[in-house]
Amino acid sequence: MPPVPPLVAPSSASFVRPVRGRLARAGPLAPVTTMLAPGERPRVDAAGAGLYYTLHRDSLDDVRRDLREHRASAVLFSVSRCAEGDDGRVATLVREFPSVPAVALLTQLDSATPRAVLALGRSGVHTLVDVRHAAGWQELRDLLRRTRADALEARTLASLAADLAGAPPDCLRFFTALFGGRAGPGTVRALARELGVVPSTLMSRFYRSQLPPPKRYLALSRLVRAAFLFENPGLSVATVANHLEYSSPQSFGRHVRGLLRLTAVQFRERYDGDGMFQRFRDELVLPHLARLRRFAPLQAWPGWVRGCQRYQGGNGEETVH
Repeated sequence: MPPVPPLVAPSSASFVRPVRGRLARAGPLAPVTTMLAPGERPRVDAAGAGLYYTLHRDSLDDVRRDLREHRASAVLFSVSRCAEGDDGRVATLVREFPSVPAVALLTQLDSATPRAVLALGRSGVHTLVDVRHAAGWQELRDLLRRTRADALEARTLASLAADLAGAPPDCLRFFTALFGGRAGPGTVRALARELGVVPSTLMSRFYRSQLPPPKRYLALSRLVRAAFLFENPGLSVATVANHLEYSSPQSFGRHVRGLLRLTAVQFRERYDGDGMFQRFRDELVLPHLARLRRFAPLQAWPGWVRGCQRYQGGNGEETVH
């Protein structure tokens, strides 16, 4: 019998609630949807404590629903549950959500195992983790830890950190608020609340530093998020609009048309996540590097310092350094 990882308190629900741990900085734990045998579920729950929470399902339709509605960050398929005739449906699901890792989990060997592994491979499930030994559970955790690092966050913030090398922490914190987490702020007011600053103060500091308004940064960052989501053909325009908390698909369409002069469908066809992020950098970061590398939008200056800055500026305006 495979070694069992230390168990967490069992849950009576169909999934284990998130447990805050050392990854809490990245926000709420991501869901992982599964098709596992009943005896495998507690062990997978235990392996993911503090890293992810599981949505255990009994049908591929439910798994697809998790990917659409709950933005599951990975799919775990039990080799022992790979039923004859499911190959085509699994393949369709993998094609619809290519950016979501699909992992086969091997907990036991029997005469049907080789055929099931081959069937999953033909369906596009190319990662297999053998958890019959203790090292396999650590391998699973390492794999899902990499998955847990939100793809958008990983692919944007690393690039921005390189662009803004030497910038004040306040500046980097602003961009982290735009791209960190799974949903991001939807309004300047929400963004300012997350940053702990009054909205009018935030907008004023961008204006005085001759930078585009924070509303522009926020609007384009939301389209970057949308473009990343659209990389999964299984997500409709309505689903993406819902994930990004637009009031309706029509509202999302107006947002796209107002910014890019494209329909939502044209936007989906023209931009992938990296392409839209490059547009964000080309318009809002690279032309303003010199200012951004000196920009501290959240720093509160004492009154006497502001007075000195106004005096030194000689133009009656407060200068932000």
